[in-house]
Amino acid sequence: MSIESAVLSGEHGKQVAIEALRRAITRGDLLPAQRLVEQELAESYGVTRGSIRAALIDLSAEGLIERVPNRGSRVRVVTIEEAVEITEVRMLLEGLLAAKAAEAATDEERDQLRDIGARMQAAVEAGEPTRYAQLNIELHTLIRDVGHQAVAADVLGRLNGQLVRHRFRLSQRDGRPRQSLGEHLEMIEGIVAGDPERARRAVYAHLESVITALRATTEPQP
Repeated sequence: MSIESAVLSGEHGKQVAIEALRRAITRGDLLPAQRLVEQELAESYGVTRGSIRAALIDLSAEGLIERVPNRGSRVRVVTIEEAVEITEVRMLLEGLLAAKAAEAATDEERDQLRDIGARMQAAVEAGEPTRYAQLNIELHTLIRDVGHQAVAADVLGRLNGQLVRHRFRLSQRDGRPRQSLGEHLEMIEGIVAGDPERARRAVYAHLESVITALRATTEPQP
């Protein structure tokens, strides 16, 4: 197979580029304010330059990328202060979705929530913070889906895109997964019990804890 035929293009190429860029930003391989050169990224990820350009447009809409007129694209800087403000808005939206989920969850969805909780606990006991971070996202996504509130879910999805790097870094902090585990398990229990107010309070308590952790960070801001 030639190099040209191996290069991905179209919608598939764009999705490959989006996932690769999101992963690189999350893990700090691409740093805040770093300039993104389309041709270099295309060669690194094995996609066309057009796929990279389309991916950057989508990630700009998510708030991960900033497109600067006449200067191209760069990784968007989300300061600690902005991350706190976004999390405060998340609190209202996720509290609503958790309450809706408590009212609407099916037996199968309750089982899925319990299963994620068990896997999160296993990840903490095994000392696997990256796995825990992945399950954290899986849990919040499931709660969003079970809540069946399309407007809140759409806004929340765009906000979460801007926090992806901060959320990953918090998950790597010593002791943070174990601290947040109990908060997540209480969210699950509130939903499984069919108690909207308990579920809402659990979300508020968890995100208050996230805000405290964000404010305690010493990460320098570009």
